[in-house]
Amino acid sequence: MTTPTNPLGQNPWGPPPTGMPGMPQPPFPQQARNGLGVAALVVGIVGLVFGIIPFLFWLGGILGVLALIFGIIGHGRARKGEATNKGAALTGIILGAVTIVVSLVWLIVIVTAVKDVANDMEDEVRKQQKASTAPAEPGAGAPDDEPTEAGPATLTFGATHTYEDGVKVTVSKPRPYTPDEFAAGHDKGNHAFQVTITIVNGSKKAIDITTALPDARDAEGAQAEQIFDGSGASEPFTGTLLPGKQAKSSFAYSLPAAADKEMQLEVGPKVLDYEHAIWTGPTT
Repeated sequence: MTTPTNPLGQNPWGPPPTGMPGMPQPPFPQQARNGLGVAALVVGIVGLVFGIIPFLFWLGGILGVLALIFGIIGHGRARKGEATNKGAALTGIILGAVTIVVSLVWLIVIVTAVKDVANDMEDEVRKQQKASTAPAEPGAGAPDDEPTEAGPATLTFGATHTYEDGVKVTVSKPRPYTPDEFAAGHDKGNHAFQVTITIVNGSKKAIDITTALPDARDAEGAQAEQIFDGSGASEPFTGTLLPGKQAKSSFAYSLPAAADKEMQLEVGPKVLDYEHAIWTGPTT
C-alpha cells in the first residue's frame, strides 16, 4: 500500500515526528561548566571580608588561595569554551590575589607588634634586675661578698653560647640576601643580610622558643629593619622545643649602605628565663 501524496509530492499528514525510531535526533547543547567560576567569585568575596579582619586574616588567606585556584581553573574552562562565566572567574582571581596580599600585610603587622611587646618586656625585666642589684646609697660600691651583675655574653658570628642548663644558641655568619619584589622592611639602596639561628635544647625540660626574637644593629649602632617576604627572608621561631631537640630559623635585616660593613645581633631562647647573648662581626 502506498502513501497518498498531493500534487506537489508532499506527505499530506506532515513530516514524521522526530522521536520515531530510526530518525536522526537533533544534538543536545552541552551544559556550561560554570561551577568553579562562581565558586571563585563567592570564595574571593568572603575571603576578602575575613582578610581585612585582624584576627581572621589567616582564614581570609586560606580562602584567597582557594579563590585563586578556582578562578584559574574556571578561567581556563571559559577559554576552552566549556564555561560562559569568564568574567566571574577573572574577578575571583583578582579577589583571591588581593586577599592574599592583605593577609600577608596583617601577618607582618602582628609579628612586628609581638616583637615590640617582647622587647618592652625584656627592657622592663632588665630595669627590675638593675634596680634589685643597685647599691643602697648613691655612690656606694657593691659589697665585696656580693657578685656584681654581668652583662650579656659577647661572641663572634659562628660561635655558640651555652647556658648553664645546657641550652645552646648559635648564630651563623651574615650572608647577602636578595629580597623579592613584595618584601617589607627593606628600603631601596640598602643591603640585605640573612643569618641562621640554631637553638639546641640540651636541658632536661622543654623550653618555649616563640619569644626568641633577635634584634640587629648596623655598624653605627642603629637598629636594623627586619625583612619579611614570600621567599622566607625571616621565619620566627614557634612552639616548644623538647629536650634533645634543635630548631633552626633564618632572619634577614636591611642595613644602610653606609653602615653595612658590620652587624650586631642580640638573641636569647626565651625572654624571661635566659639572658640574651650578643653576636658581632663583619658582614663580608
